[in-house]
Amino acid sequence: MPLPTVLMTEVVRSSEQGDSHGGAYLIDLETKKFEKVLDWNRMDIVWEGRGGGRGLRGICYVGDEIYIAAGNELFVFDQQFTVLRSFTCEYLRHCHEIAYDGEGFIYLSSTGCDSILRFDINAGGFDLGWWIRPVVQQRDGKTVTVLSASEYNPAHPDGAHFKDTLHINNVCVLGKTPVFSGLWMSMLVAIKDGQAVPFAVVPETTHNCQPLGQGVVMNSTGQDAVLMADRQGNPVKQFEYPRYEESEMTNANIPGDYARQAFGRGLCVDMENRLVIAGSSPGTVSAFDVQSEKMVASVQVSNDLRNAPHGLEIWPY
Repeated sequence: MPLPTVLMTEVVRSSEQGDSHGGAYLIDLETKKFEKVLDWNRMDIVWEGRGGGRGLRGICYVGDEIYIAAGNELFVFDQQFTVLRSFTCEYLRHCHEIAYDGEGFIYLSSTGCDSILRFDINAGGFDLGWWIRPVVQQRDGKTVTVLSASEYNPAHPDGAHFKDTLHINNVCVLGKTPVFSGLWMSMLVAIKDGQAVPFAVVPETTHNCQPLGQGVVMNSTGQDAVLMADRQGNPVKQFEYPRYEESEMTNANIPGDYARQAFGRGLCVDMENRLVIAGSSPGTVSAFDVQSEKMVASVQVSNDLRNAPHGLEIWPY
């Protein structure tokens, strides 16, 4: 089968007010052609930090519409990428990934509030949140720390705190169950019956961690690679991102905390072609064959080191 077309969103790290700080591309992995379909230069964002409110983030499709998260807002686009409407919530801060459950709800990772939020598509609003936090408990005479998922109403002022302690940067859906992970959590966690239930052990400094077969797949950002592992955290396969000579990149002198080569972000799986498709800096999307463990395609849309892919989904239209 031909390789798919993917939609990629990006964040331009270390961009300055007035600059374009992100966008979205349609990338045909078969022909290696791409088109920039959105140029994001909104001024009313938070500029502090590596990503802050810059750029565009997670992606999901609902019917004929495209939902894309920005830092603090959920946008709805048509297939020509015209904004149809948008939604905000006090507890949506520095959103990273989003996921649709196929039955009317979108889940969003609110990094700046240590939360997972739920958006009701039919009602057009945020109807539920879970504040994720470590809790010390006594079990069998031992003191242990576990994660708690405290439900709250996103419309009320007494929900979660406005802090980022776990850096929850990812959410996906397994059946009807939201599953999430964070940069400093070392685990993939499911929310079941209002409880945070460990699903798999993963390394710290991961992004886009999601169930795959009997294990998990993720951008292991700390290892500059896509990693497949079993649910106990044992590596099964590893795929290295493309790298470029410094002379081939622009803005290569920006401090590594803000932009660096082979920073992995954005991940989707093409089950029909047995492909794992991942994004990496600068502006690169690569497809890896799970069976042969080889990179079968790679497309670079920008050689600016600041251009960091973020959301990545197979284009269904």
